[in-house]
Amino acid sequence: MKHPLPASPAHIGVLRLSALGDVCNLVPTIRALQRQWPDARITWIIGKGEHSLLAGMSGVEFVVYDKTTGLAGMRELWRQLSDTRFDVLLHMQQALRASVLSLGLKADLRVGYDKARAKDAQHWFTHRQLAPHPRAHVLESFLDFARLLGVEDLSLEWDMPIPDAARDEAARLTGDAPYILMSPCANPRLRNFRNWSAEGYASVVEHAWVQHGLKTVLTGGGSTQEREMGSRIQSLSQPGAVIDAIGGSSLKGLLALIDGARAVVAPDSGPVHMANALNTPVVGLFATTNPDRAAPYCWREHVVNRYSDAVRQFLHKDPETLPWGQRVRHPDAMSLIQADDVIHHLEAVLAIAASRQERESSDEA
Repeated sequence: MKHPLPASPAHIGVLRLSALGDVCNLVPTIRALQRQWPDARITWIIGKGEHSLLAGMSGVEFVVYDKTTGLAGMRELWRQLSDTRFDVLLHMQQALRASVLSLGLKADLRVGYDKARAKDAQHWFTHRQLAPHPRAHVLESFLDFARLLGVEDLSLEWDMPIPDAARDEAARLTGDAPYILMSPCANPRLRNFRNWSAEGYASVVEHAWVQHGLKTVLTGGGSTQEREMGSRIQSLSQPGAVIDAIGGSSLKGLLALIDGARAVVAPDSGPVHMANALNTPVVGLFATTNPDRAAPYCWREHVVNRYSDAVRQFLHKDPETLPWGQRVRHPDAMSLIQADDVIHHLEAVLAIAASRQERESSDEA
């Protein structure tokens, strides 16, 4: 017998710890739940870095779990929520760590992914599973939780807060110069070959500078790999064309930088999804991950997509035969992306940005 779904939940728990791009893709589901049940209390259990990105989001209580604290941190979180019982817990993290964390939470109903999508046997930890949704985009997979609960309005809304201090931080880095934003490096995890070449990025920098008078703001974390990439791109670019802000902004500051950019260029990483959430035109660079599953959702037509080529060349398989979400873990996969392709898509999104500016100017007049 299936556990019944709540007709009007008073308290909804959301368990999704990471990652930056994924939590951006989850926000429309939160907004859909809020529209359906405006009086419901929503508590989101979230990772430390992800919280710093979304802090201040309206109508959401955040409970932060720092994964570096391990089991001790879980016990502390369980104590913090010992008097809390959710009408429904949306278990949206397909990882064993999150499932173990869920065991200490009290809920009348636990909802998770269907067996096909439930990695690490997540379906063992839930009462109800989503309806199957083969080959779903990550954002659509999150919306499936709202669909199961009977939410009617699934229109996309983010409304992610950017405080004045973050906008001031961005302004100190960019001044008054119009710019595109480039986040050249994805998370430097083992065998995570998502980064394009410094030479390719420098070609795009040159085009933006010479053809449009746009500086390029480089962003990213403070790792050695990211700093070296930034230095290499700058050394290949004309003087004055690059503002190297790698390691120089907070996550809220990065949001402000993205919000002020004419366009964003980046591989499969958090910034492409932040840009999508802010409706900033974005060119995503995809060869090692499938953009049909993970591209910036509203800008999928402007992705530079070499995933199928990479599958055929490096895995020697037909892309249609692969498990959904299969990655191409080969260091040369991103070399399939050509600068001319990126520039072509950049021109398209810059035209969209220019059209917006014209409309805004005429509206103000």
